[in-house]
Amino acid sequence: MPHLNDVVSEIAEEMRLRPDRGEVATYIPELARADRRAFGIAVIGADGQLAAAGDSETPFSVQSITKVFTLTLALGKIGDRLWKRVGREPSGNPFNSIVQLELEKGVPRNPFINAGAIAVTDAILSGHEPREALGEILRFLQFLAEDSSIAIDEAVAASEKRTGFRNVALANFMKSYGVLDNPVDYTLGVYFHHCAVAMSCRQLAMAGRYLAHSGRNPTTGLLVISPERARRINAIMLTCGHYDGSGDFAYRVGLPGKSGVGGGILAVAPGKASIAVWSPGLDAAGNSHLGRISLEMLTKRMGWSIFGE
Repeated sequence: MPHLNDVVSEIAEEMRLRPDRGEVATYIPELARADRRAFGIAVIGADGQLAAAGDSETPFSVQSITKVFTLTLALGKIGDRLWKRVGREPSGNPFNSIVQLELEKGVPRNPFINAGAIAVTDAILSGHEPREALGEILRFLQFLAEDSSIAIDEAVAASEKRTGFRNVALANFMKSYGVLDNPVDYTLGVYFHHCAVAMSCRQLAMAGRYLAHSGRNPTTGLLVISPERARRINAIMLTCGHYDGSGDFAYRVGLPGKSGVGGGILAVAPGKASIAVWSPGLDAAGNSHLGRISLEMLTKRMGWSIFGE
């Protein structure tokens, strides 16, 4: 078995030299400022050892990756009742599509497309003020990553709010079908802000450890969620974590993962490692171009695909 540190360093160097880097997201103006040359990778093994290279300590906008953590929180709050509001099937459509929502009477296809994540956010918000709900999400991330410095990038949040017309439409549409309980403005305020959390690859890999270890924090041994729930979240990450590029990601990488349009990807090698990569250039499906390529290299070299070596 090759040494993980060597593999991670080699991949980062290969990514640094690649000319094909994808296109940075521009529909959220703040994200358009990201440097296409950036690449970071962090891998945290079951023993707690960190292998990292490139821009692994640079904070970036994690965007949709927080949907994994809000799903975890919402399931902790209302359990399987959540699935009455949101489905578990791949969408096959862009992450902000309204067509499918209309056909399916306001029930989003899964928790990782925008409409689904807005419904999940609404479940967390119920019974709270928006500021309290947002604080709970942020504290959960800080707790998982063991890092109280994780914060929301207010400039990104404001940029999302200014340009989030499609999300406003999705939320109002769901509200008309009774899928959302809270005022649309409240739910969207929390949603825009949790998508604007900034984290480094190291922080993100730390936060994802419980999904790689049957719901437990491997350092403390404490249960974050039940093993069954961790397994189910991983299943949804595998089938729905990369929008309409999810099948291709499963085919090439073979790990549960969740991407964000900030160029980050959180991936889970069950029982082995929590992995975060970041490169702001995206492919046509809105996923990090070099992020996916680097994860494919990592799983091949380490033999980590869940489908076998």
